[in-house]
Amino acid sequence: MKINETTLTKGQTRKLNALRKSLGNEIADNAFAKWMKTQTKDNSVLIDPVAEKIKVALSSLVHDNAFRLGSKGYIIKRSKGKGASGFAVSRVE
Repeated sequence: MKINETTLTKGQTRKLNALRKSLGNEIADNAFAKWMKTQTKDNSVLIDPVAEKIKVALSSLVHDNAFRLGSKGYIIKRSKGKGASGFAVSRVE
């Protein structure tokens, strides 16, 4: 079975090369083709739970005209240092 290697991801290419090295080209191509059929075509994006919490926390400010993030936005970090608590916010320039 002929496999179009240009459409494979980096991880899939590594897997195919490892199979070819250990099993030989013909057997590896067949095994890889069977493995590819078992893989789902799920293109959904994983949602970051922390980003969702920040979005929910800021959602009440959407209609507040005094609250603007600008075009470049801000960076939010945890405060560092002995006894530090809270967050440090800086503007992206």
